[in-house]
Amino acid sequence: MAKTLVEIKQGLEGQIGQRLKLRANGGRRKTIERSGILAETYPSVFVVELDQDENSFERVSYSYADVLTETVELSFQDERTKAMIMEQ
Repeated sequence: MAKTLVEIKQGLEGQIGQRLKLRANGGRRKTIERSGILAETYPSVFVVELDQDENSFERVSYSYADVLTETVELSFQDERTKAMIMEQ
C-alpha cells in the first residue's frame, strides 16, 4: 500500500489517459463501481472521465486521501500499474 499522498499522486500522474475501474464506498454498505479514463490530476484531487453508456454524468473526482484510506480502490487495465501505485 502506498504510504503517502505524494506517492499516490506521483503514481497516478504517470497513468493519465489509462483505462481504469474504480470501486468507491457509497455509505450504508453500498459500493459504487464505475469505469472510465484517468483524465487529470490536481494538487488535492484526481478526475476520472466515466464511460457514458454506463453513467448519467461525465466526470467524478476523488481525493488522494480516499485512495490512501481505501475508500476508493483503483484497478487499472494493466495490473502491473495497480501494483506499482499501491506498493510505493
